[in-house]
Amino acid sequence: MFITRTISGIVLLAVTMCAIIASGPLLYLFMLLISLVGMYELYRVFQMEKKIPALVGYLTAIGIESVILAGKNDLVVLILVLGFLAMMVSYVATYPKFTAEEIAKATFGMVYVALMMSFIFQTRISNDGAYTVWLIFISAWGCDTCAYLVGRAIGKHKMTPVLSPKKSIEGAVGGIIGSALIGALYGTIFKTNLTEFSNPAVFCAIIGACGGFISMFGDLSASAIKRQYQIKDYGNLIPGHGGIMDRFDSIIFTAPLIYILVTLLQRIA
Repeated sequence: MFITRTISGIVLLAVTMCAIIASGPLLYLFMLLISLVGMYELYRVFQMEKKIPALVGYLTAIGIESVILAGKNDLVVLILVLGFLAMMVSYVATYPKFTAEEIAKATFGMVYVALMMSFIFQTRISNDGAYTVWLIFISAWGCDTCAYLVGRAIGKHKMTPVLSPKKSIEGAVGGIIGSALIGALYGTIFKTNLTEFSNPAVFCAIIGACGGFISMFGDLSASAIKRQYQIKDYGNLIPGHGGIMDRFDSIIFTAPLIYILVTLLQRIA
């Protein structure tokens, strides 16, 4: 099991890195794939993955990634609004085939997966995006790793006893500090490439800490849904890891926050 998990993790990391480095059409296809699969996994939990509202959600995800590929980031919100309008039209046109709760869940999937995931692509094509985009993964996965190590070493006080009993407050603090330090190191190493920051090490440390903090809530939010619907994993696409939603749960929250922080810090730098 450990070997399988390790191999699949390395393959996923390699594919992710190749797509992000290549950017353009390859990153578009990668983001489209993980968004659609992620939405399918979530809709399957809601038992609506093949229903019309879900189809509208899938089409909206395609629209969002497509306008980003075209360099029209300002149209993302408009695509999302059009998706919601189409969702409501399908609700009314087929009434009473679908419930208001199903429409709400389908809309939630569009925002939670399609929109939030899209900020990986949006960050990549922004100023210094070839380097700032990695802060998304550094803060999320760095925090997770550091939190695990610190939690195992000195963790005593449970952070969320009901939702995730194994997570500790000490681990959470260690994760945030760890992601901040990793961010500072990253900013120091690539300071000549992060031209939009006046002090890359400090700014990347801030971004790392904030990203690490919010990544924990991304993880816990996905866990809350799984507990509510009494499932262990969202899928089994990635051997030893589960589904896309299991592996990218923290990234879903980290990506938009990193994009916002990078944009703000670049403007005040």
